[in-house]
Amino acid sequence: MTGRTKIVATIGPASDTPELLDELLRAGVDVVRLNLSHGPIEQHLVRMQAVRDAAERTGLVVAVLGDLPGPKIRSGKFPDEGAYWAEGDVVQLQVGNGPSTTTLVNVDYATLLDDVKPGERCVIGDGAISLMVTVVADHKVNCVVVSGGRVAGRPGVHLPSEHSQLATPTEQDLVLAVQMAAAGVDFLALSFVRQGADLVRLRKAVGPDGPLLVAKIETAAAIEALDGIIEEADAVMVARGDLGIDCPLEDVPHLQKKIIRTCVERGVPVITATQMLESMITSPAPTRAEVSDIANAVFDGTDAIMLSAETAIGHDPALVVRTMTRIAERAEADAAYRQWANRLGRLQREQDTAPVDRITYAITHAAYQAATDIGVSAILCCTRSGRTALAMASFRPAATMIGLSPSARTVRAMTLSWGVVPLLANVYTSTDEMVWFAVESALAAGQISHGDTVLVLAGAPDMGTGASTDVLRVVDVA
Repeated sequence: MTGRTKIVATIGPASDTPELLDELLRAGVDVVRLNLSHGPIEQHLVRMQAVRDAAERTGLVVAVLGDLPGPKIRSGKFPDEGAYWAEGDVVQLQVGNGPSTTTLVNVDYATLLDDVKPGERCVIGDGAISLMVTVVADHKVNCVVVSGGRVAGRPGVHLPSEHSQLATPTEQDLVLAVQMAAAGVDFLALSFVRQGADLVRLRKAVGPDGPLLVAKIETAAAIEALDGIIEEADAVMVARGDLGIDCPLEDVPHLQKKIIRTCVERGVPVITATQMLESMITSPAPTRAEVSDIANAVFDGTDAIMLSAETAIGHDPALVVRTMTRIAERAEADAAYRQWANRLGRLQREQDTAPVDRITYAITHAAYQAATDIGVSAILCCTRSGRTALAMASFRPAATMIGLSPSARTVRAMTLSWGVVPLLANVYTSTDEMVWFAVESALAAGQISHGDTVLVLAGAPDMGTGASTDVLRVVDVA
């Protein structure tokens, strides 16, 4: 089966008509991202409903991810003609909201003088312009330009994350989160997460039955606290744009691999994001480097790959999705998934986990071994919460994985998990019923055929959502 790596696509002015949404979903989009940094909440609520309508029209399962703005530090406005800095120029930063000039930049951040130290780097805009702090004194931060360029408007100012006193989620984030949760969004992504407690605050605002939370890893502080963040997150995003500003660029590929590997080991879906097909905003074809980037993310084991401006404002969003799908499918054909599974089995035996998780891990590991030995066509995961499908997906099996749940919310949540085909199922009162109807549902959906041998994974129907997966059956489909 191809198409195991999921695709997240951002919609915007170039892609939010009904016709284009239908085309994007048919091209392979599994999760639609709404960038809440741009536009009023009302616009995003309209777009979310449009996605639901498109899913209904196309008969496809698609989730919606709301990406919260997070804390932002901006400079005062530069002159209309902008300003140009060359390497070696001297620039001063100060706290304020007034206009900026070539020599003095106002920064709307009250603790600027406390949060930077001599020898540290400040970045202006998208990372192209870098300043080195030389002196902090007299209510100003003296800097020398390390890499120059032109600035205009009110660009963002990026300070070292280890000293930053910015809080996340912000008050604006919390207001938006509550509104999006009330509208039924499936995922909420939190920007600039630095510790697990950041996600706890957001979850408290939206409630335990609210949207699933995606932690965006984009700071050095988040890398240090990665284990604690993953513990609290429902999914993780490798946000390489800001990660490449806060950390040395040469470290980013290695950090990407570390984050993905850790998430797969924990059974937490992980998205790789930022500039994956950036050239296709204006070009009909990607660069060779972009093709290699997508393939390497697949080789790393990522659950999903994400498009931003490419589909929000690009000239041909559907072509971008088809291109990404084609590249990912080709990479999947050569990915070393068998090594992932063998390593995961060893790690799970060594981990000190709760009894309910140990049972699920043992059954899913046994299912992977059985699927490999028997050569089954599909693995059917009957799940209320999605945990069974997540645990099975971590092994990256060659067989088709089908996640069946009576919860529409869980079905949409499984759109982010590698290789899982989500299907809505009914509630059954016995294990025998559950297994039989799971097979019938997969047949009706065209995911398996008569004559196939499949595995069915399930928990006892009367054990509740927190129960372990404790049923594994081999079924010959008559």
